[in-house]
Amino acid sequence: MNEAPQIFLASSSPRRQELLNQMGVSFKVIPQFVEEKHYSGEPPEAFVSRLALEKANDGLLRQTKQQIPVLGSDTAVILDGHILGKPENKQQAIEMLLSLSERTHQVLTAVAVKNKQKTEQILSMTEVSFSKLSRKMCDNYWHSGEPVDKAGGYGIQGLGALFICCIKGSYSGVMGLPIYETNILLNKFGIYRL
Repeated sequence: MNEAPQIFLASSSPRRQELLNQMGVSFKVIPQFVEEKHYSGEPPEAFVSRLALEKANDGLLRQTKQQIPVLGSDTAVILDGHILGKPENKQQAIEMLLSLSERTHQVLTAVAVKNKQKTEQILSMTEVSFSKLSRKMCDNYWHSGEPVDKAGGYGIQGLGALFICCIKGSYSGVMGLPIYETNILLNKFGIYRL
């Protein structure tokens, strides 16, 4: 695609790229170097919102064409007010998945869009309910390779969907970029898809 990008995407996430393609938004991926560190006492909503904005800021500083908006996004899985990160090993993944079994958790995705003139930000919250999981199911899922780089240890767009009995909110937000909310932000920068 030789079309000039409408936005820069400060993320290498293939899921975010897939969702922007679904929206029909032309974009160019730029690397982001923001450390995803959670500060003690920082509420989950503030954490994902701060990281999304830091990624957009970082991306903008690396661009010469600062009139083109940069999109930064961050997603976190929350259970009982605690952030579940990406599992570091099999044992951590299985424990994480079992903690979600027969429970409802929240997925927060913050999106920030920024250019030289202005900054806009939005937060999406989705409730996801899991069915009952056995240790064997979690073990099999780990061996699929899917949980390795996923917040909360699962991917809704893959085999992880087999665990989900109910979702209330944004499916694409759980994937990493809420389409409805992202479109609202892009409209504020003169980018209209429909």
